Amino acid sequence: MIQLTRLNNSSLIVNSDLIKFVEQSPDTVITLLNGEKIIVRESADQVLERIVLFRQLVLQNAPAAAGHFSPLAAAAWGNETKDQTER
Repeated sequence: MIQLTRLNNSSLIVNSDLIKFVEQSPDTVITLLNGEKIIVRESADQVLERIVLFRQLVLQNAPAAAGHFSPLAAAAWGNETKDQTER
């Protein structure tokens, strides 16, 4: 989720997985997968930066949560489960 600002300065949080595309003309218009459009104060580049930072944060924390996944999923993240290390 990323935090953005509407034109009236109210803040909103957008699920970045639902963004279809972002246009700059001159206002930044975000179109969601359901067709809804949101106009925000941030530039298209700023929106992209926030999406990238959010996804980096998710991926950085994913290996720590790998213990909650199957041994195969944990191995895919490079983390072996306790059972695998004892073999």
